[in-house]
Amino acid sequence: MALRPEYLLGHSAYNAFLFASVGEERSGLSLTVLTALTRLGFDPWHEAARLSDLPKEAAARAFGVAIAMLPEGNWKASEAEAIAARLVNLLPGRSAPAVPLVEAASITGRKMTPRFPTVLLWGVLAVALFFLGLHFLG
Repeated sequence: MALRPEYLLGHSAYNAFLFASVGEERSGLSLTVLTALTRLGFDPWHEAARLSDLPKEAAARAFGVAIAMLPEGNWKASEAEAIAARLVNLLPGRSAPAVPLVEAASITGRKMTPRFPTVLLWGVLAVALFFLGLHFLG
């Protein structure tokens, strides 16, 4: 059985960029672009797609600003733009497709329903089973 497209991120055109090292953190661990973007609150694949659609210089400036917002590791904030320029060169051309988004409704073929009633029902059932168990054990 083949994997659906949203699970094929191991074959993303952005892997060279996302798994490249920004530098070494103070703890001694390598900080990847993927981790850095996630820490900053960005969706890494969408940000990579956005940056790859920009001219290299503009992408390097934009990504340099993001790197400058990170706590310094073995790099200085003044080096952020040079690091960004090196990493942006790993992005594919503008024609790389973004990671496809698949909504749950399109997978199941039905509309999504609110989860609260379902959670409430299971909660009531769990409490009832708890008291039923106490009744038979006590």
